[in-house]
Amino acid sequence: MTDPAKPTRAPRRDAQARREALIVAAAASFACDGYGVALETIADRAGVGRGTLYRNFRDRGALALAIFSREIDRLEAVLDPAAPIAETIATMVRDGAAASALFTRIAVELHLDDPNFSAFQLLGERLERVVAPLVAGAKARGELDAAVTPDQLVLAMRMAGGLLLPFMDEAQVAARVEAALRMLLDGLRPR
Repeated sequence: MTDPAKPTRAPRRDAQARREALIVAAAASFACDGYGVALETIADRAGVGRGTLYRNFRDRGALALAIFSREIDRLEAVLDPAAPIAETIATMVRDGAAASALFTRIAVELHLDDPNFSAFQLLGERLERVVAPLVAGAKARGELDAAVTPDQLVLAMRMAGGLLLPFMDEAQVAARVEAALRMLLDGLRPR
């Protein structure tokens, strides 16, 4: 029988808050100190013990995958398939620049075991499903060639995102994104 004096939802919310704090701390730690940062540093930055880290993430790879998954969640929440594709890509590139840079930094050192590699592949497939409505809408409006795939759109966004540097001001970022998209979209438009 459940004790009515014990809260039933608070521990779950607390656990979720600790998990989220670990993901945020890991992203910041990986960005500042690289993928090899001590896990104790991540736990300290999150304000939790190392045991809490391991209860939530079995290893460093699982933590990195959680960061990527969180970014896909964020992206999925803001995408509008009805918006013009150039505008959508520009927004995604600008808003996702930090995540893209982090992905690139982590990917260089990321050594995935079989379960984490499978999870990584599933994240890639999920990202393609998230952008698929954008591709379909852009094709219907004549903004993209019929042969363009969601995977190609993700690649184009990563290419454009790779041009942004942390010290650029907003005007420089806007100019770079506009120039890159003009070149990329010319190659993706129907002929």
